[in-house]
Amino acid sequence: MQKLPVNIRQAAVIGAGVMGAAIAAQLANAGIPVLLLDIVLPDNPDRNFLAKQGIARALKARPAAFMDASRAALITPGNLEDDLKKLKDADWILEAIIEKLDAKRDLWARVEGVAKKTAIISSNSSGIPMHLQIEGRSEEFQRRFVGAHFFNPPRYLHLLEVIPTAKTDPAVLQEFSDFGESVLGKGIVVANDVPGFVANRIGVYGIVRAMQHMEKAGLTPDEVDVLTGPALGRAKSATFRTADLSGLDIIYHVANDLGKATPADEDFALTETFRKLVEEKKWLGDKTGSGFYQKTKDEKGKTKILSLNLDTLEYEDRGKVSVPVVDAVKSQPLAARVKALYTAEGKEGDFLRGVMNDGFWYASKMAGNVSNRLQDIDNALKWGFGWEEGPFETMDALGVQTVIANLEAEGRTLPPLLAAMKASGRERFYGADEVVTPAGEPTPYAAPYFILTDLKKDATKVIKKKAGASLVDLGDGVLLVEWHAKMNALGEDQLRMVQEGHKAVQSMGYAGLVIGNQGENFSAGANLPLVLAQAQAEEWDELDDAIKQFQQTTTSLRFSPHPVVAAPFGLTLGGGAEFTLHADHVVASAETYMGLVEVGVGLIPGGGGTKEMLLRFTDQLQPGQQTGATLLPAVQRAFELIGTAKVSTSALEARSLGFLRPTDTVAMNRGHLLMEAKRHVLALAPGYIQPTPRTDIPVMGDAAIGAIKSALYGMTEGRYASAYDAQVATQLARILSGGVGNNRTAKVSEQHLLDLERDAFLTLLGKKGTQDRIAHMLKTGKPLRN
Repeated sequence: MQKLPVNIRQAAVIGAGVMGAAIAAQLANAGIPVLLLDIVLPDNPDRNFLAKQGIARALKARPAAFMDASRAALITPGNLEDDLKKLKDADWILEAIIEKLDAKRDLWARVEGVAKKTAIISSNSSGIPMHLQIEGRSEEFQRRFVGAHFFNPPRYLHLLEVIPTAKTDPAVLQEFSDFGESVLGKGIVVANDVPGFVANRIGVYGIVRAMQHMEKAGLTPDEVDVLTGPALGRAKSATFRTADLSGLDIIYHVANDLGKATPADEDFALTETFRKLVEEKKWLGDKTGSGFYQKTKDEKGKTKILSLNLDTLEYEDRGKVSVPVVDAVKSQPLAARVKALYTAEGKEGDFLRGVMNDGFWYASKMAGNVSNRLQDIDNALKWGFGWEEGPFETMDALGVQTVIANLEAEGRTLPPLLAAMKASGRERFYGADEVVTPAGEPTPYAAPYFILTDLKKDATKVIKKKAGASLVDLGDGVLLVEWHAKMNALGEDQLRMVQEGHKAVQSMGYAGLVIGNQGENFSAGANLPLVLAQAQAEEWDELDDAIKQFQQTTTSLRFSPHPVVAAPFGLTLGGGAEFTLHADHVVASAETYMGLVEVGVGLIPGGGGTKEMLLRFTDQLQPGQQTGATLLPAVQRAFELIGTAKVSTSALEARSLGFLRPTDTVAMNRGHLLMEAKRHVLALAPGYIQPTPRTDIPVMGDAAIGAIKSALYGMTEGRYASAYDAQVATQLARILSGGVGNNRTAKVSEQHLLDLERDAFLTLLGKKGTQDRIAHMLKTGKPLRN
């Protein structure tokens, strides 16, 4: 047997359509050079036109396909006539061409002739069985072939279905799964080579059945989306918004294909209304502008979303739809919401029980068919469709025997899995460290990634706990400061727990700290309602003390006698960014949206963020440029970054903006974040030397303020900045100048800049313009331009 490659260092994608180009972009995001090939258009002089077009489309895509536009340079465009021989350099070759079996077979015959004997070969097909594609290929080729089904958009949807055939070498399956998880950042589900694989087989069944139940119950699409969205632990796009995003034609074809390939009792029959939308109206969702919803603009040019009336097939402005059974439970935890909705009365309750029971019955029927593990089915729905819990986890929350009794009351024949569960009397599919098999037998189970809630089930691991934060022992001598408030807004609990963490490291002999969590976001910033309330009550001494405490806490991350590593992800804004900036090292999720956004509410970063960006950009200048007027580029860069409230669209962009250092780590897989941060603490701990605050920071004095005010004048005159923007910017300029008057060669300390920050923060907080901005943000979620 040929030795498999230790790493996939180069890749090739064949097919530069929407999916192929987006997959190539994700490979480039991961730092993998990619050859992107497509056919030659006979009448186009540019033989690489389609591949170049695919790259250009990916660059323009919204949401963005590239984490940083510069990564597009890692993709080399080519064509299948001139460049097929270049496949010899690829460690992994993926096809994403037309969904026709003959076309795929022809392609694999050509690829086999040029690919190296160690290359892994994959198809991104969402429907054509993998084993049919490689019939007639050599045994050696077939053993290196494994399906790789990405979900659209590949950058954002976590799921990657890996589909081995009977001929796939287990080593190839393991090699590729490890690559998909660690390098591409995907959640791996090993699917059987059956129609629809896992997520589409079960997910499309759910959409089709929801359409049937909706019409039976007399509900509207927008009412169903309220019922089957976040209230039920599902994605915001719920059922019919998801259908529009996916494309009604895609669902139409997948449902029809699955209906032909599966037994009649699985019922993939589309409703007559749905068929009319696709076949007669040609309303295919977002791609045509009309589907179950239609986007339009009012007389003021504001976008409005209209909902389809299923009886008239006309669109109506129904405003914000409210469903009482959802309103009654939306503030409760997920388990309580699910139980309440499952037992709700009226047509809404009938609809939900019908849809949920369909899902429970079908997922149980598919266990052992689409995948050999229940957790793969749960993960496929979570990672591919945005569910918080999969069908088996949801049944655990409701009580498996309760679900079984309801299914039997509806006259359903129990699938073998549920029949086995009934016989055993088990109430849960998952135990502490086990899960049942499709035959209903318990087997050892370990989560695919480190899960903090599982660790915390051992009470000895929670060293301290408050309502909004905890101190958790990660093992191996590392402590975690975990924030767990709403949006992880920063308040007293969060700051106190950081301070408690420092004390515990020193008193209990730990190696260091990780600042991180596994919530929805790292931190959306300060507790604005509290800040506004104190300002309106004119509690200035209390606010001054609070800002001092905040600054002392953020800077303690760098100046403690032990290493501190931050693990940001998702929204990392304002104070959340300031904590990150002060860590010894950062392990950031690739999807980290970091920014100092305080100017949006009429403030400046007051927790060391302004100081830190000035210091970083000044240090990047050549030694001879760190004085007088030559400092201006660093000052301007900090001013533009903070003054425009720039937020990175990824960790890669955060690095280019300066929020992350070149030495900081970017983790493609968010599930690896805390363990990678822990590893860095342990690497830093031996011989760690406690840093001391800087006292030699060069500043420009009033010359910096003058340059910034000149630029501000032009922005104000051009109406790019409001009069109050200018007031906020002037305070920002004062900090960046060092506040040293006409002394252009002065050097100041970090504490001096922190004092300037605190003074500016309090000054602005006392102004009506800032208080109006904060109130408006809290009320609308949008910035006020006053």
